[in-house]
Amino acid sequence: MSELASESVSTARSGSVAAAFAPDWLYLREPADAAARATELVDELRDHLPDGGLVIRDLGCGTGSLGRWLAARLPGPQRWILHDEDADLLTRARTSLPSTALAGSPVDVVTEQQDVTALRAADLAGTSLVTASALLDLLTEAEVTALARAIVEAGCAALLMLSVTGRVELSPADPLDAALSSSFNAHQRRLTGGRRLLGPTAVDVAATAFGRLGATVVRAESAWRLGPDQAELQRQWLEGWVGAAVEQLPELRPAADVYLQRRLEMAEAGELHAVIHHGDLLVLPPSLEVAA
Repeated sequence: MSELASESVSTARSGSVAAAFAPDWLYLREPADAAARATELVDELRDHLPDGGLVIRDLGCGTGSLGRWLAARLPGPQRWILHDEDADLLTRARTSLPSTALAGSPVDVVTEQQDVTALRAADLAGTSLVTASALLDLLTEAEVTALARAIVEAGCAALLMLSVTGRVELSPADPLDAALSSSFNAHQRRLTGGRRLLGPTAVDVAATAFGRLGATVVRAESAWRLGPDQAELQRQWLEGWVGAAVEQLPELRPAADVYLQRRLEMAEAGELHAVIHHGDLLVLPPSLEVAA
C-alpha cells in the first residue's frame, strides 16, 4: 500500500509483497482513496472490455476497497478473484464487495491467498482486467517488469491505482517539510529483505515497462486532498510519514518530534490541509487496441 500503509504498518518478506496491513487503517483511508481515484480512466477502460461477463483479478486486495469502488462502475456480470497473502484481509474483502454491478448485473467473488509477484501470463488466462491499488510502490523493478509481461502476454487490461509519487503539499508550509519529504521518499526506496522497493519511482517504472511491451499506457493524477474534516486520517498519516522519515534519517528526530506535535495540533484544530500525490495507470495491451 502507499504512504502510511507501505512503511509503517506493513512488513515485507524476501520474494513477496505485503505482509500485514492494519484493517482499521485501510478502512480509515478508503473515503480518501475513493475521492482520489481517476474516474476518467474507468470511462476509457469500459470501451476496451469484452462483451458479456468480466473476470477481474484484484492484486493485493486488502479489505476490498477497490472492488467496492469499481464493481458498480463496470458493466455486465463480474467474477472478482481477490489476491492477497493475508487470510484475514481476504475474508473481510470477500464478504464486503457489492453483490450487483452496473445496471444490476451479478457480482461473484472468490479469493486466492498467494504472493502476487509470482503471477505469470498462464495464471492470468481468461482474465479480462487486472486491478491493484497502492501496490506498485511496494514492488521492485524486476517484479514490476515481470507483472507487466504477464499482463501483456495474457492480453488483459490493467487498472493500477494510487501509487505514491513522492510529492506532498502541506498548508500552511513549514521549513522542515522538504527535509521530511526527501527522507520519507528515500525510505520508500529502501532495501528490505533483499528487495529494493520502487517507492515514488513506481509509476514511471511501470509505465516504461508496459510501453516497451507495446501496450498503450494512460496516466492520471490521483491525489489525496485532506482537509479539516479528516483530522483522524491526517493524524495517522502524519505519524506514519514523519516516523518513516526519522527511521530513514535518525538525526532528524529532535526537530521532527517538535514538528509532529505542531502539525498534530494544527490537524486537531482544523488548520491543516494536505495534498498527497499519487498516480493511476490504465494499461491496454496491443491485442485490446486492435480489437477496439
